[in-house]
Amino acid sequence: MRKLFFAFTVFLINVSVAFAAIYEVKPGTPMDTIAEVPWATLQPGDTVLIHWRASAYKEKWVICRQGTAELPITVRGVAGPNGELPVIDGNGAVTPLNLNFPSEARGVIKIGSANTPADTMPRYIVIENLDIRSAHPDYQFTDDSGNTMAYSSAASSIYVEKGENITVRNCKLHDSANGFFVASSDETVSRNILVEGNYILGNGIVGSGFQHNNYTAAIGITFQYNRFGPMRAGAGGNALKDRSAGLVVRYNWIESGNRQLDLVDGEDSSQIRNAPEYRKTLVYGNLLIEPDGAGNSQIAHYGGDSGSVANYRKGTLYFYNNTVVSTRAGNTTIFRLSSNDENCDARNNIFYNTAAGANLAIMDDTGALTISHNWMKSGWRTSHGTPTGTLNNNGTSVLGNSPGFVNEAGHDFKLLSTSAAVNAGTALNAAVLPTDNVVRHYVKHQSSEARPVSGAFDIGAYEFSAVAPVQIITLNLPDGRRGRVYSQSLSATGGSGNYVWSVSTGNLPAGLRLDPAAGRIWGKGVARGTWNFTITAQDGQNAAAVATQSFTVNVRFY
Repeated sequence: MRKLFFAFTVFLINVSVAFAAIYEVKPGTPMDTIAEVPWATLQPGDTVLIHWRASAYKEKWVICRQGTAELPITVRGVAGPNGELPVIDGNGAVTPLNLNFPSEARGVIKIGSANTPADTMPRYIVIENLDIRSAHPDYQFTDDSGNTMAYSSAASSIYVEKGENITVRNCKLHDSANGFFVASSDETVSRNILVEGNYILGNGIVGSGFQHNNYTAAIGITFQYNRFGPMRAGAGGNALKDRSAGLVVRYNWIESGNRQLDLVDGEDSSQIRNAPEYRKTLVYGNLLIEPDGAGNSQIAHYGGDSGSVANYRKGTLYFYNNTVVSTRAGNTTIFRLSSNDENCDARNNIFYNTAAGANLAIMDDTGALTISHNWMKSGWRTSHGTPTGTLNNNGTSVLGNSPGFVNEAGHDFKLLSTSAAVNAGTALNAAVLPTDNVVRHYVKHQSSEARPVSGAFDIGAYEFSAVAPVQIITLNLPDGRRGRVYSQSLSATGGSGNYVWSVSTGNLPAGLRLDPAAGRIWGKGVARGTWNFTITAQDGQNAAAVATQSFTVNVRFY
């Protein structure tokens, strides 16, 4: 019976996949506008492909439908000939007349409440590979009734009014009041948001500090592999402002802003404040860049800003293996903890400022900060004022004048072999393991790769490794004969010396097999002919370290 149930389930999934639709918005075809997509009736597994064109799509819409974990609803840009992302421009955009939804002035793409389509909790939505811009009060749009309206001061490129299991990937979000916005309330909370590989920059309102490159409130939200660039010139918002429970910020490049990180209380949602995850915040493996004159001199603010101190996070900020670089001519402060009920465990971080060591302070005033095995400028101080909080320092800081970056001026913050930060880290807090171990590092830009395993943890966002790259040193393979035993071993060098072998393109001659552990091709050829294939050797201890080699083998009759 169990086997029958499993088979029936697989059958249903396959049937659903078979009926999922692909809608292609493409110049020169009958569906050449985004408005022609049936947004009100999208089904699980449906995919909307928006092809690049030389001019921007000046259209805006709502997504208020449900996919599933196996069959998400996907909106995907198809890049142009030089990798250009399709542009969705909110300035002068038009909403399709067959959609009707509130809060049109809040975004170019909205996920959430609607009248048409019928209202629901949007679930399992993916938006990827789009350049979405210009939801700003300086700009106007045409709503679903044909009226001309201005965007609100809280508008964003993507506005999630409510949603669950939402992924935004490899998008450029810019020229808006807020780049990315996720809302929650006491009644309705957004959940399980993944923001990865995006470029978010140039947002905000001149003279205001209430709009940000990112402004989010959810239960369960992860930021990874993103690049956060400077705000709009003259805007005073933060790079990443968040009011969530279960926040993870890892392997990002976060540059400029009033603060790089403003992680405060969930003031609009009791559901967020009451979630167990509210008391645990994780920030690791990031590059945090503070240019001279960029707003507030504090890098990370943790706790709250609503003034309702009882609602502050009052948990622990786990802050580890980050590289913080400040080029401020004046003072830099790493942490502001909002009250003495806020805790921070900071270990294995590089805290580097180009000014004198005395210009670097580790904390502002209140809070309980524990530091261990961080690299800091000689002469650093606890605070630039008179702190009322507590600094727990176990004396393991590594001090110096420079961390030993590969190319500081060129923003290559990997470590030289001579850096004092190499092998100078310590084990992570057990509370973050194993789920939030440091296993990757950021790759410029908007990507990542496996972090090498090389002795003790290095301090900072990167691990130095002198291991040679993986190379396949077998360059040719002999031909074979039909019906005769064939056995040839492949060889590689570099990496850990332990490889996983595979055929990545093409096929081995019929009758031959590849042993993935030993790298041996063996068997008996059963047919004459010429076979072209590519072999890949992957380091068994570092999945990002791979090498490939192409081969041609002829199987002859005799």
